Amino acid sequence: MANPKFDAETLYQSLAEQVKSGLAHDENVAIVGIYSGGAWLAERLAAELQLTDRLGFIDVSFYRDDYAEKGLHAEVKPTQIPFEVEGATILLVDDVLYTGRTTRAAINELFDYGRPAKILLAALVDRGGRELPIAASFVAESTTLSDNQQLVLQRAEDGRFSLTVTNA
Repeated sequence: MANPKFDAETLYQSLAEQVKSGLAHDENVAIVGIYSGGAWLAERLAAELQLTDRLGFIDVSFYRDDYAEKGLHAEVKPTQIPFEVEGATILLVDDVLYTGRTTRAAINELFDYGRPAKILLAALVDRGGRELPIAASFVAESTTLSDNQQLVLQRAEDGRFSLTVTNA
């Protein structure tokens, strides 16, 4: 399968526009980025939506159902939820939606902080291959990759995003 080319900045702009229009009528919105790529996206979205005081980050390492198989990432970052989750509309942000296991783990962890009014999922890329019935509310691009490929979001020092297809 050929490696598709992705312009991560263009994809981000598309995602940001979808989120802005999709959340225009929601109140009590908070943004939670899943480390690491989702956290980077969430930071930019929060700045654009003027929600930096309602921005949190989540590390799902210990909540994954495949923790025993995958183990810990090289760098575990602490979850930071500095706002009231109870009754909030949570925009959960991840860079790539694949099996749905990371999203499920993030939702489980969010409920440890309270019961949100609703949770919406934003993903830069949906690569298919779902193992759980999870779908993004906002997605910039859908693609199909082989099982031995992965999408890696990177952030340059100037904050610009790039997206690379690598072989696992």
